[in-house]
Amino acid sequence: MIVVMGATGATGNALLHSLLALGTPVRALTRTPHRSIPGIAGAHQPPVEVQYADAADPDSLHTAFKGADQLFLAMANSPVQVELETRVIDIAASSGIGHIVKISAPAAEPDSPVAISRGHHAVEEHLRASGLNHTILRPYAFMQNLLRLAPAVAQGVILGSMGDAACNYIDCRDIGDVAAAALTRPDMAGATYSLTGPEAVSYPELASRLTALTDNQIRYIDLTPGELRDNLVHKAHMPTWLADHVTEIQQLAIARPETPTTTVSDILGRPPRTLDAFLHEHQAHFQR
Repeated sequence: MIVVMGATGATGNALLHSLLALGTPVRALTRTPHRSIPGIAGAHQPPVEVQYADAADPDSLHTAFKGADQLFLAMANSPVQVELETRVIDIAASSGIGHIVKISAPAAEPDSPVAISRGHHAVEEHLRASGLNHTILRPYAFMQNLLRLAPAVAQGVILGSMGDAACNYIDCRDIGDVAAAALTRPDMAGATYSLTGPEAVSYPELASRLTALTDNQIRYIDLTPGELRDNLVHKAHMPTWLADHVTEIQQLAIARPETPTTTVSDILGRPPRTLDAFLHEHQAHFQR
């Protein structure tokens, strides 16, 4: 049995669909089991088990992991992520789970300039020390997160602090397909994979593509890191830690120029989804 944490999140839900397409038994965990899981309705063969679990509730994890042999570990970034994910790993190990596929982050290093990435490094090290078989996936920026730009795009602007630096984007559905492969192919165990889409794209280029897509003029406004952070906190009402994270990852793209990897196509035997296809699919979100 494969347990999927965060089955309502972007990557967890994508993985759930990938596993169902493979006919693999899966237990979907959610903190709100009374709510339906996106895209999962009706009967499935094999059926989907939906169960309550919260990383802050150890008893719920012991119950959710009972009888399972593999775990997909993906949690939303937060100031308590290291504490929660290390707890999940420890309880998984004591519950008899033998293999964990963890979603990590680029630049997951002890001295990373991105605080969240330093946290992921700490969790990766804890996972390695646990003795559990494991696979680590380090995806770059989610295409799905671009939908958060829609309100600003509708006003004709994109705000950022990356200058002309390009960013690797990847569709969460490709992450789900790779995670499904990692959970069903023993040859992928023990490795760390960096995941990107087929191209790295700058904000000025993104603005140009959205201009062509929507037939509305979209401008990229390049701010200083401090200006971007203040805008995210005071106008977008982001928590300070998250505004810091967004600013840090944009500066990382400048300090470490991003180029695509071939990992997705190497694993799946097909090219990853393109940014243009994603934008066309969600064109309505960006229209005024």
